[in-house]
Amino acid sequence: METTTIHTAFAKAQSEFPKLSKDATNPFFKNKYVSLDNILEVVIPILHSNGLYLTQSPVSNHEEGIGVHTSIVHAETGEMIQGSFMLPLAKQDPQGAGSAITYARRYALQSILGLNFEDDDDANHASNKVTKNKLSNMSSEEQIDLLGY
Repeated sequence: METTTIHTAFAKAQSEFPKLSKDATNPFFKNKYVSLDNILEVVIPILHSNGLYLTQSPVSNHEEGIGVHTSIVHAETGEMIQGSFMLPLAKQDPQGAGSAITYARRYALQSILGLNFEDDDDANHASNKVTKNKLSNMSSEEQIDLLGY
């Protein structure tokens, strides 16, 4: 049996990823986005069928904020493709951190896997209309609803 590399397994997996449709709605802006649940439901079986698995771990530091470290691992060889995605925290509490991690996981997966979404303007739309000051005056639940986490 011939051993594959992470690169051949990953290229095959990417060729099998469908274009993902937006399945969730941001209640504040009424725009749609692809949820983390939808991404994982689609990509995990495809990764597994190609001998790959996914890990995402929260990371943080004082300068950059909070985010995730994402790894795609080839089970047969242990080879990895990995990267980190950091975000500043709008609200310094557990709910704000959890929301930022979910957001970072979603965008990190989109990037590292090379996923094709319908037009996704979630971050630009929100950052142009919502100031940091406005966010800091909102409860964590309002921020979650606003930002579509």
